[in-house]
Amino acid sequence: MSDKISESALNALKIAFTYMPKSIEVTKYEYGDDYQKILDHIETVREILLINDVDPEEVHGEVNPESTPNSSY
Repeated sequence: MSDKISESALNALKIAFTYMPKSIEVTKYEYGDDYQKILDHIETVREILLINDVDPEEVHGEVNPESTPNSSY
């Protein structure tokens, strides 16, 4: 997968990504036997964001700037 997606699809993906659990939060205890599939889905979304020149770590602040603390450095 190396194709870039449209701007509107990318924006929708960014919004959806902000509501996905963080990989560190996905455990077998919390999600049962589906935990590995969920981790795979999160990784797939991260890869598509990266292919489209979007840093997954910055998405939440971009989508919800009002709830992102200001940098102190």
